[in-house]
Amino acid sequence: MKNFVMHSFSLSFYSLFFPFFHGIAKLFSPLSPKLRTFFEVRKGVIDELGKKISHLPSSAFRVWIHAASVGEFEQARPIIALLKEKRPDIIFFVSFLSDSGYNARKNFPDAAAVFYLPVDSRANAKKLVDLLKPDVLLLMRYDFWPNHLLEAKKYGAKLILAAAVLQQNAPYFKPVVKSFYTSIFHLFDHIYTAASKDTLAFRERFKCLQTQTAGDPRFDQVLLRSKNPGRVDHFKPFFENKTVLVAGSVWDKDTTLLLAAWQELAVRPCLILVPHQVHPENMARLYHDLQNRSIAFVKASAMNEKFDPEREVLVIDQTGYLVELYSIASIAYVGGGFGVNVHNTLEPAVYGIPVVFGPRYHNSPEAEGLVEANGASVIHDQSTLSSLLNEMVTNTDEREKRGKAAETFVKERTGATAIIADSIMNLL
Repeated sequence: MKNFVMHSFSLSFYSLFFPFFHGIAKLFSPLSPKLRTFFEVRKGVIDELGKKISHLPSSAFRVWIHAASVGEFEQARPIIALLKEKRPDIIFFVSFLSDSGYNARKNFPDAAAVFYLPVDSRANAKKLVDLLKPDVLLLMRYDFWPNHLLEAKKYGAKLILAAAVLQQNAPYFKPVVKSFYTSIFHLFDHIYTAASKDTLAFRERFKCLQTQTAGDPRFDQVLLRSKNPGRVDHFKPFFENKTVLVAGSVWDKDTTLLLAAWQELAVRPCLILVPHQVHPENMARLYHDLQNRSIAFVKASAMNEKFDPEREVLVIDQTGYLVELYSIASIAYVGGGFGVNVHNTLEPAVYGIPVVFGPRYHNSPEAEGLVEANGASVIHDQSTLSSLLNEMVTNTDEREKRGKAAETFVKERTGATAIIADSIMNLL
């Protein structure tokens, strides 16, 4: 354990100057809604956590899982489930960076506590680690907060980084910060990567010999979830034996292109629209767009036995349906590819259907892999989307071929959960 203090100049610099950076951020937080929310939701978090977990037995094996947001937490879920199955007495704690992640999973039943990661000061980190007393800190993919990692390491916790990726354009490689991240990565006792190229990068570029390829646990998670699509049973009878296009997590740009392309088709599939956000303003814009295009639609919340999917578009105005809705689909359009990055492409792929998305997908290794495997197609404008949809609707053989490629891509990459869970079990 003594060797962990590779504390490097960059880590020491971070710890020394963090109070200054923190003070500047807090000073300007009234001018930034995101910063303001960041600080507000963390007020009193350590005291509240202390009250919540004070009754827990100190002798039990404790696993602290940190995830930046919902996507990263989904990678941890199958690991938690398998560990819980093997050892029901393990105590889990889950921390989030983002408010969206916390709000989505704050009632996660298998955790003794779900909380916001406190501001990364030395004092906060020490208080938190003293409270949690973790035997293992499992960090999913990224979101490295040095003071918390250092305190957990000092306490004696084993640090595990799982589903790690090193994209070619990642900031970790930049000369100015490479030394900093080298020190961060060397804090971890085990690093489990999503792919062999990531393992090679960790070993060669950062000299992290404790790295091995495990895969991405999200493949296990989507496969697990695909076996229980019961939430959409009430939708299924309406779409039986029909060609169905489910457009999931769509933003304004996605719907503009999609609706125009869909209207051009001589043979139109039944269409289910699932907006990325269902707050009133966003839904009002979508309804207005549909009305302007003279497209009849029905809200999921108002759907009844008179709904006709061949004449009306189904608009999902409630949360929690998307993953299971893909089980109804013949084709999936995944939104976000005309914004920052495409959303989850594995969720539809596991059902054996071809996936379609916009050009911004290179921050998603699984989306890149699906394209390479011919299970997904990238569209750049209305014309390419219309042409692709026409082929998918009219050429059943081609649609099934691409769908099979998507399903195979997912199923061939399962197994990461068992590798990571076994590693943690070996520490018991």
